[in-house]
Amino acid sequence: MARTPFDPEAEFDRQVRTLTDLGYPALSGLGPERFAALVAPLRARATAAPVSPCEPGADGRVPFLLVVTRNVAPIEETMPRTTLHGGRLPGFVDRTFEPGALERFVATEETGLPAQDAYLLLEVERGEEFCGAVPHDAMNVITGRGRTLLTIEEGIALITHFPQVLVKNKCFSLGGSRCGDRRVPAIWISQKAPKLGWCWEGNPHTWLGMASAGTRAAGPA
Repeated sequence: MARTPFDPEAEFDRQVRTLTDLGYPALSGLGPERFAALVAPLRARATAAPVSPCEPGADGRVPFLLVVTRNVAPIEETMPRTTLHGGRLPGFVDRTFEPGALERFVATEETGLPAQDAYLLLEVERGEEFCGAVPHDAMNVITGRGRTLLTIEEGIALITHFPQVLVKNKCFSLGGSRCGDRRVPAIWISQKAPKLGWCWEGNPHTWLGMASAGTRAAGPA
């Protein structure tokens, strides 16, 4: 049976519906109409997204993600809205984040994060090639390729829109959010649910890679 050709507009609309169904309009305090207006300018950007050579998410790669920042949807509220593919248990933030820690894990200057509260992340890779690599070294390799590391919000967006990407032994670090110490945020599976935790930048894990993307695209200012 032939695979349906990738349709960027249809995929963008699906991602908007996903966020809407998960309650993001109410969570943001914007309501349905204002939330729709926030993300609508990105639809045209999505039409220019690269054509996916396979089913998006099937190999840990997706052409684009619709991302909303913590200014719109707090991490503490979005992580529990994630689940594993086919799972029912809500994702959670690990207790090793001490009080106030999440607020200090912000996007690094190198990410060049758009000023808007909603944008597209393009050419995303789960990064399992870096499983077993020292995170610090993996981040340097990715930077050397001209790619960008994912932030916490972008990692949550990845498993929100494509829960099938988070699988055993192919979890990922999020080097685009740092707090000034040696900790690197990561998302992996724990207690049959997605968990947002962190690992030391010098400690490799066989089941933890490093997620990256090609670039970010914002809508008209």
